[in-house]
Amino acid sequence: MSDWIREAGLEAGLEAPVLATLSGRMAAMVRDALYEGRLKPGDTLGTEKDLAGAFGVSRMAARDAMKRLEAGGIVEIKVGAGGGARIARGNPQMLADALAVQLKLIGASVAEIMDAQRAIETMTAELAAIHATEADYARLEALLDDAQAKLGGDVDAYTRSSQAFHLAVAEAAHNKVLSVQLISLQHVAWPARNRTLTAEVAEHILSLHREIYVLLRARDATGARELMSRHLRQIRARRVAEAGEAADTDAPICC
Repeated sequence: MSDWIREAGLEAGLEAPVLATLSGRMAAMVRDALYEGRLKPGDTLGTEKDLAGAFGVSRMAARDAMKRLEAGGIVEIKVGAGGGARIARGNPQMLADALAVQLKLIGASVAEIMDAQRAIETMTAELAAIHATEADYARLEALLDDAQAKLGGDVDAYTRSSQAFHLAVAEAAHNKVLSVQLISLQHVAWPARNRTLTAEVAEHILSLHREIYVLLRARDATGARELMSRHLRQIRARRVAEAGEAADTDAPICC
């Protein structure tokens, strides 16, 4: 059991309230300690018995607190010999999935989602021009070649390749926060089946992607940002039109 848990248990004063309150307070204390850096990924919290004893609560309350944290992806629980709870390692896909679901549940419009995506991708393009490595360039080149091979063929495969290019640019920015947010927005903004994609539009998209790549290689952060912004304005216009939402941009419907 970690020193933090011993100290937290002494300070908590968790006596008497109902189970939900006890477990909720325990879970909140673990979250707060994680936010403040007093707990970090991989730290051991201890067994159910350890936690119950440290906080002066029943094992049922300790179990409920850990289950809450496990459901939120904050702790991992191992049963059996050597088991117990520990702070989980990060899971970007879990975060991206959760955010995407919540965006749908709060009723975010296509226009709102695309505005957020444009803000993120213009920044990732700028940062990629600064931080991209040779490995990043190789990945982008491979995706451009992949898209070229799929041009005029399987529309869905071409769409997935284009989506992967945008994500690869974000990953070349080497900013985990922006990458995860883009993954989440792609879940709800990028069509799995691009039924309105024409050969002409597909060629235009690939041409823009090649121009973006050239700017990234030239370390032209301003140029990469501006071209990505223009590209995303065009994508936004198309997505908004497909969704039947009122257009409020003069960008051509494209991409």
